[in-house]
Amino acid sequence: MSLVNSALSAVSTQISILSAGFVAIIRLAAAATANLFGSAGTIQSRLTTALTSTAGQRLVFSVLRALAPNVLIQRKLITAYDNCGTAFVTRFDDVKEVLGRDEDFEVVYGPRMMQITGGQNFFLGMKNTPEFTRDISNMRLAVRRDDIVSIIEPIARQRAAELVDASKNGRIDVPQDLTLRTPAHLLKDYFGAPGPSEREMIDWTTVMFSYLFLDLGADAGLDARALDAAAQCRAYLDAVIQERKMHPTRSDDVVNRCLAMQATGLPGMDDLGIRNYLIGLIIGAVPTTSQAAVQALDQLLDRPDALAGAQQAARVNDDALLRRYIFEALRFNPPSPIIYRRAARDTEIARNTLRALKVPKSTMVMAIPFSAMFDRIKLKDPDCFRIDRPWSDYVLWGDGLHTCFGAHINPVLIPAILKPLLARQGLRRAAGSAGQIDADGTRLPVHLFLEFDAA
Repeated sequence: MSLVNSALSAVSTQISILSAGFVAIIRLAAAATANLFGSAGTIQSRLTTALTSTAGQRLVFSVLRALAPNVLIQRKLITAYDNCGTAFVTRFDDVKEVLGRDEDFEVVYGPRMMQITGGQNFFLGMKNTPEFTRDISNMRLAVRRDDIVSIIEPIARQRAAELVDASKNGRIDVPQDLTLRTPAHLLKDYFGAPGPSEREMIDWTTVMFSYLFLDLGADAGLDARALDAAAQCRAYLDAVIQERKMHPTRSDDVVNRCLAMQATGLPGMDDLGIRNYLIGLIIGAVPTTSQAAVQALDQLLDRPDALAGAQQAARVNDDALLRRYIFEALRFNPPSPIIYRRAARDTEIARNTLRALKVPKSTMVMAIPFSAMFDRIKLKDPDCFRIDRPWSDYVLWGDGLHTCFGAHINPVLIPAILKPLLARQGLRRAAGSAGQIDADGTRLPVHLFLEFDAA
């Protein structure tokens, strides 16, 4: 009987997937028709905007999951790295498979990481080698799990509260006044590398991050700015390390921990190694944290009931509940909607299934967490905002060997940044376009103006 029930359940789920796919086709057709008669911009620009919006992407991914969950095309969509074509992977299990098979689907960031450091790779761009194990182990000794609650959260919570309190007349530009500045402050008090100025560290890390992970078309102008920022950052960090060695301090920060490890003769902890570790860590510390915080807040603002629940959790200090609201919101606009890997050899995805896909060597494989987190086979009521989901439903920070180094930090740090703002009464978008995310020509949130009732 259980076998019959399982079969019926599988058929029901497949029918649900197909139904959702056909509904998405109808909605995409309606959106395309509406944009034919719009007044702003060209028809092509209006269609592009509609299809690349988070709502448009969800519809496209729904169609793919129903009709072509794994698909290969000959076109090279990413030109910044060598490849011979592109594959799209949309189902939850298949996305996890690609990200978990690091020997078959490799990271490609190595060459650009070496440009950033001036010659050496960082573990973000490494295969599963002894050097990778050494480097990531060294950094887990310097950036410890127990620091999250004892050091990182208190610093972030206090700084975020100060920044919200400092906002003028109950109006705040969330990225510029809060979500970039709080993690940048951690570079000072936790990492021990505040930068020549907070603004410079924000600018350096943002442009280097964009060069490494977002510049899929090899934009010459962006590349030049990133390499200039990298050169300045290297010089600054070299000076920080030398200053600490000449004039030691007792600060329990990452720089001092690295120097203490160096003093024991630990492999990989020479001055150059420490500097490169710091570059890799700070690139991931500021822009991605801000992006996730802003996008989660934006999704909450679109859902009055969810916003009210998150605000109540913030006001009564229910951090566990607040975390659930924030990360369910991020499911609807994740910081890494697509994660790309390159096939290291001829291989196959979803073998022995009807959606099996043969992938030639050097194909750029686009694993799509944004799609995976709406897969009806894995998630219950994926289109609904639910705060009772198991954490295993989320693929927000990658998976496998190259899971985000900050995967354990983010669930604490991002709520700590947003909590003092969410606790304010009357939190709302500013009028007009100012109250919407403005990427200012980039792929990261640059502005989002909100207002709240003055205390």
